[in-house]
Amino acid sequence: MILFNLLNFRRVCASVFLSLLTVSAFAQLQSSNGNFSDHTLINRFPESEIINRELQADVNYRLILGSLQRRRGEVTTENFERVRADVSKITYEISSEYTAGDVHQFFVDQLSSKNYTEMYSCQGRACGSSNFWANDIFGNRMLYGPERNQYYLVMNANTDPDAYIALYIITRGNRKTYAYLEIIEVGGTTEPILLSLDENATGTANDADVDSLANTLRESRSIILPSLEYVSDTTLSSSSDITRVAEMLNTHPLIQVYVVAHLQGDEPLEVLVKRSELRASTLRQALIDMGVAEQQVIAQGVGPLAPACNGGSCANRVEFVLR
Repeated sequence: MILFNLLNFRRVCASVFLSLLTVSAFAQLQSSNGNFSDHTLINRFPESEIINRELQADVNYRLILGSLQRRRGEVTTENFERVRADVSKITYEISSEYTAGDVHQFFVDQLSSKNYTEMYSCQGRACGSSNFWANDIFGNRMLYGPERNQYYLVMNANTDPDAYIALYIITRGNRKTYAYLEIIEVGGTTEPILLSLDENATGTANDADVDSLANTLRESRSIILPSLEYVSDTTLSSSSDITRVAEMLNTHPLIQVYVVAHLQGDEPLEVLVKRSELRASTLRQALIDMGVAEQQVIAQGVGPLAPACNGGSCANRVEFVLR
């Protein structure tokens, strides 16, 4: 009897320990999710949570303006536009208290209030197969669900340069609702602004320098970091001075950026992309070591996939892209 009770006690302790681990892991997940922010062109649905956000810089984007169908084994639409743009992708998980219809109406009202122009919309089976949208168009299996529970909307934000918003909403078979946004900002082929900083300056930047730097980033949405060199992919050279950009991020904590590293060379694509990811992560960590909040910077390596500067001095550049 004593042995039986002892074994039961151990099982209970193990169960409690595993439960605590699960709660701890869930709390960490919630914390990490809180590092994401909304795009400046659109606000999230109340009580929703960003579960993923990423940037594709300088891509050839197909803006879908019609329902989807499969022809000769290929998913197509009769109406679309091609644009060269930077694309921000945001996935929201919606509170179970709300329906996909609630979410759709919220975004329609918000976009209308901003005087955005509707270019195309559909809902339910009129949009085509949800499988086509989730897997062939967005490459996000999480977005697959019953056709009757889907909404799709494309808006022109009427900005200069042009920006478009593609919104897809789905309630899956498990009753979880997701809102997925792609913000398409035309001008990805435009060479990013190269910052002109005083090479003789040392120490921290003054307030005027910091504010000017922040305003330049907000206006251009991307800036190349000058005089940045690597001893290796995981080590910055001693001549690389990131003091001013670190000061700018510390002074303007609401600014959040992607640290995007580009790298060209004769190595295979996967090697160049991996090396560029290491370079971006190296710079991100250096900024964090200088006091920048972790949630302000996300590292992204694109290798040779965004050759906006067409070689030259910026072929292996690192830039800030505004989130």
